[in-house]
Amino acid sequence: MISIDLRSDTVTRPSREMRKAMADAEVGDDVFGEDPTVNRLQDAAAKLLGKDAALFVPSGSMANQIALRLHCQPGDDVIVGEGAHNYLYESGAGGAIAGVQFTVVGAGGLFSAQDVAAAAKPADVHHVYAPTRLLCIENTHNRGGGVIWPRAVVAEVVTVARKLGLALHLDGARLLNAAVASGVSARELARPFDTVSLCFSKGLGAPVGSVIAGSGELVDRAHRLRKMLGGGMRQAGILAAGAFHGLTHNVARLADDHANARLLAERLSAVPGLSVDLARVQTNIVLVDLAAPLPAAADFAAALRVRGVACLPFGPRRLRLVTHLDVDRAACERAVEAFGETVRG
Repeated sequence: MISIDLRSDTVTRPSREMRKAMADAEVGDDVFGEDPTVNRLQDAAAKLLGKDAALFVPSGSMANQIALRLHCQPGDDVIVGEGAHNYLYESGAGGAIAGVQFTVVGAGGLFSAQDVAAAAKPADVHHVYAPTRLLCIENTHNRGGGVIWPRAVVAEVVTVARKLGLALHLDGARLLNAAVASGVSARELARPFDTVSLCFSKGLGAPVGSVIAGSGELVDRAHRLRKMLGGGMRQAGILAAGAFHGLTHNVARLADDHANARLLAERLSAVPGLSVDLARVQTNIVLVDLAAPLPAAADFAAALRVRGVACLPFGPRRLRLVTHLDVDRAACERAVEAFGETVRG
């Protein structure tokens, strides 16, 4: 039985207060634009992100795929960082649905303006290349361990991308983690980008939902793409109410998740055979590397699970731990104990 679930911040369960908000939600037909709770959420998200409009969608993956369709034509090229979600974790949808190809640059989720300049492919007269149309940044970066993009690097990357005529999309599934940890508003972090996605079903604890935000014209086009992808929902206010509750009650407390991740990282790095790059523990994700002769990650995770702690293998000898609102400090301390017991066998 799992008593401490560190597999992802998506495993959170809606609180009693969130469930009540959902049960009491005023609803209408959202495909007709008549669900007042969805409209309230969209307006709040657009204001938070500093964009003209936002569209409620079932998932972050759908938001990202809509962005690819908004900015690209089939056969276009998209620059992404190593391990980007829309490249690695969306079931090949970029190629299958948007018809794009990806050029992967940088390391650990981050890349430089020089990387972008070197990777961008021109729309030349001979039509040799798949022309690069879009650049995507993921902030925070999941595969990179929840790292936050340095603002100076973002500014340099954006400057080069604009000179090259590229559109810009921000995969902000965990953007509010970046905002809380850095002390920089989500609006400011989102400002350079044409479109931004934001997830409610991770650190904010809602059961379902994301938004994609941008100009009024882009979001109007996104409505059609959402319908095309099967994301047109009817009385979606029941879901939007959970997202709105998370947005209005659970943002500041993300700092608790970051503190708990830091506790895990520091305590686990002191356990023989375990190593953590503490410099990359900036938000709520901890990557733990297992030295030989400890078991491989999958076997180590199975042994932890017997002790009531769940986490995900993130490579042959790496585990990913994610803190969230259903895991408090005491649970993290017990998880450290379970790790120690597993190391000792």
